[in-house]
Amino acid sequence: MMETRSRGAIEMSGAMLISGTIGLFVVLTHQPVFNVVFWRCAIGALTLAAICGAMGLFRRGIVNRRQFGLAALGGIAIVVNWILLFAAYPRASISIATAVYNVQPFMLVAMGAILLKERPTLSALGWLGLAFLGMLAVVQGKPQAGSDYLTGIALALAAAFCYAVAAIVTKRLQGLSPHLIALIQLGVCVLMLAPLADFASLPTDAHGWVLLSTIGVVHTGLMYILLYGAIQKLPTSLTGALSFIYPVVAILVDFVAFGTRLDPLQLAGTGLILLAAAGSTLGWAPWAVLRRRPS
Repeated sequence: MMETRSRGAIEMSGAMLISGTIGLFVVLTHQPVFNVVFWRCAIGALTLAAICGAMGLFRRGIVNRRQFGLAALGGIAIVVNWILLFAAYPRASISIATAVYNVQPFMLVAMGAILLKERPTLSALGWLGLAFLGMLAVVQGKPQAGSDYLTGIALALAAAFCYAVAAIVTKRLQGLSPHLIALIQLGVCVLMLAPLADFASLPTDAHGWVLLSTIGVVHTGLMYILLYGAIQKLPTSLTGALSFIYPVVAILVDFVAFGTRLDPLQLAGTGLILLAAAGSTLGWAPWAVLRRRPS
């Protein structure tokens, strides 16, 4: 039991470390956003197809029409999510875009209340308020000269919304292999983006193709394998805790690679967003301590 949990923690940590570096690879490709997302989906789909084949997931009757339709709908949300997030990186910086993107748990809570009739707890509403304060602090921070800062923040927020939509759809796919769900979603992404990709602007050297291939194989195929393997082995609380490796790594990578420094107000806002997301995910209720009477 302990060995399984330790392996799951290693897999989850690896998945989040990989996720935290994707912004760097996206920016270094110098490719149009549609091209980056298209090749991520195409190469990632080939990787996952090989994995699904090895797992015997292409058997007849393993997925019905309803499940396929829902997975495809989630794929549309995922591809729009990636396009918006990747477009936010050069405008608001990798650090800020990633921090703002982490408001997605609260969008998921709101959607759950509206669509699934899930009643949010007082704690969830409290963390939502704290995240909103963090968002205000980030928006009020001073952007770098020449950057389309507010547009980048808006794109990151829209990306978080699309991710929450995909998560809501995935909730209705219980019993279907997550690897197969991911493959269907990536396949939909390829079909959507093929007409929009600029094949005249492809990389002209091996370095560019190595970056795109890494995004497809490592940041998509391998990351999905590690993430889904971890989810199957870990309790939800530990999965949620380890997921915050992702924004921390992204902020560090942005600083080391591009020298991006957050001003004090941006740093405080980022901290509040991540604290609120952690508290919401892990079910913390610190104010409950104040209501306890001494024994």
